Amino acid sequence: MTAASAEPTVVYPARLVRTMDPAAPTAAAVAVRGDRFRAVGTVEELMQYPGAVLDERYAESVLLPGFVEAHSHAGTGNVWKGVYVGYVDRVDPHGAHWPGCTSIDDVVSRLQEADAAAEDPAAPLIAWGLDPIYFREEALTAAHLDRVSTTRPLCVNHASGHAYTVNTAALERCGVDDDSTTEGVGRGADGRLTGELHEFTAMALVSDIAAGNDLLSVDATALENFGQNAVNTGTTTVTDLGSKLLMDDAGVALYRDAVGEGFPARVDVFHFAAGVGPVSKTLAEDAKRLITLQESSTDSLRFGNVKLMLDGTLQGFTARVRAPGYYGDQSNGIWNVTPEEFHRAFETFHIAGLLVHVHCNGDQASQLFLDTLERILTDHPRPDHRHTCTHAQMATPAQYRRMAALGACANIFSNHIHQWGDQHMDLTMGPDRARRNNAAATATRLGVPISLHSDSPVTPLGPLTTAMHGVTRRTLTGRVMGEHERIDAETALTAVTIGGAYMLKRDAEVGSIEPGKLADLAVLAEDPLDTAPEDWAGIRILGTVVGGRHFGSNVQRNP
Repeated sequence: MTAASAEPTVVYPARLVRTMDPAAPTAAAVAVRGDRFRAVGTVEELMQYPGAVLDERYAESVLLPGFVEAHSHAGTGNVWKGVYVGYVDRVDPHGAHWPGCTSIDDVVSRLQEADAAAEDPAAPLIAWGLDPIYFREEALTAAHLDRVSTTRPLCVNHASGHAYTVNTAALERCGVDDDSTTEGVGRGADGRLTGELHEFTAMALVSDIAAGNDLLSVDATALENFGQNAVNTGTTTVTDLGSKLLMDDAGVALYRDAVGEGFPARVDVFHFAAGVGPVSKTLAEDAKRLITLQESSTDSLRFGNVKLMLDGTLQGFTARVRAPGYYGDQSNGIWNVTPEEFHRAFETFHIAGLLVHVHCNGDQASQLFLDTLERILTDHPRPDHRHTCTHAQMATPAQYRRMAALGACANIFSNHIHQWGDQHMDLTMGPDRARRNNAAATATRLGVPISLHSDSPVTPLGPLTTAMHGVTRRTLTGRVMGEHERIDAETALTAVTIGGAYMLKRDAEVGSIEPGKLADLAVLAEDPLDTAPEDWAGIRILGTVVGGRHFGSNVQRNP
């Protein structure tokens, strides 16, 4: 008797199994042996397999492939160390509900409460999730934060992760004054500092107080929380899309120690190689190290992928956009890396055979991605590279045609439509260009492989909700932003399962329920395709199965 046949084949009946495999789209049960799917079919069929045993724990549930989140950050589990001051309600990894701060006074009040509760009067107070674009009458500034404390440094991380607002004590402790010439340092009409620091060069000025709980900060507790957040949302494969730890042995050990046997999700870690701080002077050596790490990857922990970042954010007016520019004729945004540095980094990692995902919010950034990719592929042809334009928020039809021609993918930020769609129509892009924002229907029609993502913690992790936004394209106030860019329900579910797996080069392992693939499942209380898409956010996520191991949600509804 072989070792494989000695393992039982566990048959899980369900109210419905939806496989996302066109060869067998639905089934009544799924069979798992060890950490792999063995078969799908009827209970009667599957019980004929050698060693079959029946497990009816999911008999009343709906089983889907575990969702794949191809753009998230492990800092999702870390930002909650700080004080949440975002505009929308959020649910933390432990299931606690946090109401949004819908005014500057709300933000200040919550920070005052945190300041009063802090044990150390000198320790910096960190907050996160601020959405200044919601406060049209005035921006949160150092003057507001000085109402919280004039002695304790305060740093408020914006929801985008691309800006801070700090108080006067923070500026003084870090030596930032009116003589600063760094791009991105905010100033008022009088030329004085406002406390706003846009993009990473300016944000680095206060790194001494701000480090430790932003979306790029990772520790063992963050990874543990990240894993539970994945379970709560039915997500079995997540990304840490931008780690600064992989060039250090201790950083690699952190991931290996945390993401081992029994961790409730698979984690794909991307090295953040350009766009946050100076570009490495040893790119070729960095690539060799990533190849070595890639060779040591496991089914649970994947190394060897690269993140590059070109521009900023639309809602912060730091994304790079082409003519006709921003709706209010604001100045164009900020490059986080020069085109020359971007080409050098992209080319190095492409030649090394590594997968590269590039942050492009504005259409000028998407254009630079495509121009650079075409130049690199002309000089260094490589089949099936699957380099990805991530966010692709303002990518045009012509740019999507080029993505298809060049073999690129687009990871589309559909959550942005809901969270900032009103602002894009009214403030950043205007009604015409905004309806073309995150154009999933155009990308699909033109043959570009897509996924949909949350960029968690920028918006909440939750692929089913992310898929909903791709179908409904409804903003916070219920307006439809771009009726003709809606995708259908099945396309949206495909995007957050096999679509995400494809652009991570994991579609042979995860993303659908097929014999031989890793046994990853999302356990739902209702069938999304038998539920109105606008109600998907209310579908209860009961838990996940990862490699045959069972994990339970600790929240009552999909956040």
